[in-house]
Amino acid sequence: MKSLVCITGATGGLGKAFAVECASRGWDIFLTDLSESALSRLSASLSNTYGVNAIYRPCDLTDHVSRTELFEYMQVNELRFRSLINIAGLDYEGVFCDRTREQIRTILRLNIEANLEMTYAVLKIRDESQPFRIINVASLAAYYSMPVKAMYAASKRFLLNFSMALREEIRPIGGTVTALCPAGMPTTPDCIRSIDSQGFMGIVTTKNVGFVAARTIDHALKGHAVYIPGMLNRVLRFAGGLVPATVVAHMIGSRWNATHKRNEPLVSKTT
Repeated sequence: MKSLVCITGATGGLGKAFAVECASRGWDIFLTDLSESALSRLSASLSNTYGVNAIYRPCDLTDHVSRTELFEYMQVNELRFRSLINIAGLDYEGVFCDRTREQIRTILRLNIEANLEMTYAVLKIRDESQPFRIINVASLAAYYSMPVKAMYAASKRFLLNFSMALREEIRPIGGTVTALCPAGMPTTPDCIRSIDSQGFMGIVTTKNVGFVAARTIDHALKGHAVYIPGMLNRVLRFAGGLVPATVVAHMIGSRWNATHKRNEPLVSKTT
């Protein structure tokens, strides 16, 4: 068996796009997500279409025991990896005080804890014969303090900072880390509703998941540290850096309040 590309959150919109892109390049893949039936259908489709080896293993990445079982499966089956694409992530949209303690724990476990443990485990069993590529799906939100998405934006900022630091640590072993920082992507019905609620700006900053997956892999292969899809999004990132953080937070909060009109918070799978 050739070394594998590990993809978390593989059955979501962006996860499928990355899985298809990797398979179309002839890479064997290892897929994980919650649903075994969805993983089975996806892996069979990719194997039949592209002739690659598509292995899957269901895992609840928010659960420590489930993660441990996943890592043991990798070890027992002597899997080796050429790349890791951390996609699994969660967003609870709405003001922080409306969240439950369980929601707070869940977003921390999935967006941060699972990412770190996956990265640690896969690095230990990487294919040392070739360069190792990590792609962490952060967000354009990582650059801002975002009211109504406070936990999500903060968790993505953590991933961005972690990616930049880890990138330097694994440089001596021929490894690279690329942080993907997209704006909106139409990955689920809830995400689409959230994009639509932002009107014109939501539409023009949104990118197709297939485009994002393909371009992100291209940037990762070139060893780039960060990829922000879309020229407008890159301009917004630059412009936002010129404005005090408190002003940006106030502007974002005012915009969300105006567009959502205190609607019931959305719960959406993201990234």
